[in-house]
Amino acid sequence: MEYRYATEADGPAMAELFAANHHDALTERQRAEQGFVQGRFGVGVLRAMAGARELLVADDKGRIAGLLALAEPATLADPSPPVAGLLQAQETLEWQGRPLAEARWLLYGPVVVDAAYRGRGVARALFTMAVAVASERAEAVVAFIEAGNAPSWKVHVDGFGMVPLGDFVADGRTYSAVAAPTY
Repeated sequence: MEYRYATEADGPAMAELFAANHHDALTERQRAEQGFVQGRFGVGVLRAMAGARELLVADDKGRIAGLLALAEPATLADPSPPVAGLLQAQETLEWQGRPLAEARWLLYGPVVVDAAYRGRGVARALFTMAVAVASERAEAVVAFIEAGNAPSWKVHVDGFGMVPLGDFVADGRTYSAVAAPTY
């Protein structure tokens, strides 16, 4: 397995992986068992993110086994409601004893792993790469997890040791902000 920055040529495969694991494409049971991703990430958006070096992928001999977005929050032109909610909550969320707004951080996620590769360390390797590449630009990576997405909580907080920063509400839905240091 090769872990690398995505290229624009990866756009269609990444869009397919994202769509297959989107909240709206899964049953309630699937969401409860495997988690889900949110937002609208079509081929064009993913190609642009790849061009900006905002996507990491797990590449299994040409098959995209997983992807992880890692972006500077200030550069997001049209943030989704949860991202906008996270940005608005920066003053009340605390990172290492001070408001998150005072920290240098990168937005971590979404992260998605193809069903055929789950349980094989792909998400952990993408997380490890994200923390390493973020260390030059930020002191933390910050994600949000929708209330009820227990699989994502289990992976990121219980598994990877991301620290809960607090909750916020966006578009009537509750999210937890979680973070990990990049050092």
